[in-house]
Amino acid sequence: MKKRLLGKTGFEVSEVGIGTWQVGGKWGSVFNNNNADAILNTAIDYGVNFIDTADVYSDGESEKAVGRIVRSRRERIYVATKCGRKFSPHIDKAYQTKELRKFVEESLKRMGLETLDLIQLHCPPTETFYRPEIFELFLTLKKEGKILNLGVSVEKVEEALKAIEYENVTSVQIIFNMLRQRPSDKFFAEAAKRNIGILARVPLASGLLTGKFSPSTTFGKNDHRTFNRNGEAFDKGETFSGVDYLKGLEAVEEIKKLFPQHSNLPTIALKWILMFDEISCVIPGASSPDQVLSNIAASELPSLTPAQMDSIKEIYNKNIWPLIAGEKW
Repeated sequence: MKKRLLGKTGFEVSEVGIGTWQVGGKWGSVFNNNNADAILNTAIDYGVNFIDTADVYSDGESEKAVGRIVRSRRERIYVATKCGRKFSPHIDKAYQTKELRKFVEESLKRMGLETLDLIQLHCPPTETFYRPEIFELFLTLKKEGKILNLGVSVEKVEEALKAIEYENVTSVQIIFNMLRQRPSDKFFAEAAKRNIGILARVPLASGLLTGKFSPSTTFGKNDHRTFNRNGEAFDKGETFSGVDYLKGLEAVEEIKKLFPQHSNLPTIALKWILMFDEISCVIPGASSPDQVLSNIAASELPSLTPAQMDSIKEIYNKNIWPLIAGEKW
């Protein structure tokens, strides 16, 4: 597994990591510890050393699974978790340092760890990024030995640009994929100037970029791809990267035509992200060990050609950009 530097953390992380939103099963299903263990162990066996989780994933069960596996392995595994989404309602006013401290300490307890390699604010409201006291809390937590680094997970490019103004922010987790390309227009360059690690999340656009969906595909009632297509439950961008489902399918069909010799579109989609030097690590999820192996294969795939990269950009400009030009993504 190839490694890349995670910005000023100094961590050399596998360029393909693993996200654990659905690690214990498919979205909306009951958490399965055996499946989670198999997925995480497979990832580590094949060179993954960066795991991203969150306190709200499966109501803490994902964190427990991550901690259990990391404690059982001899390899150096970098653990990143997130805090803040537990606030209900999830509004700026709810973000208070006392509660955030509590969330961090609860995550440590669930995972059985003394220190978190990376704690990330979990897509807070835009207003929260303009409150220095929130970011100062994590300086204190670092002095106490509870965390090594602070990062943020964001919905909008505006939030990412504001976050990296804080000296103690070391990484930004942002939605970036073939159907969500705006971060590369401005944010990547600014992040590089400040030595900020970039974690690419939602890399397969909630499965759209697997190339396996059709207009008739249905999802479970507890699957966010059913109940959040227009942002009914949380940010619209979390589901299919905020792209209209049918329009997204049209773009994917055009992308597939660029790679007639490759049947595994997800691997191509992940390789496309890794073509950007500013990316530190891409963190696809997996609901089975086989999906882990498919994701990892992207690291060894030959580079895409300039012509292929240009064609993907053209498909994006034609099919996707007109739909989202007014957004702040």
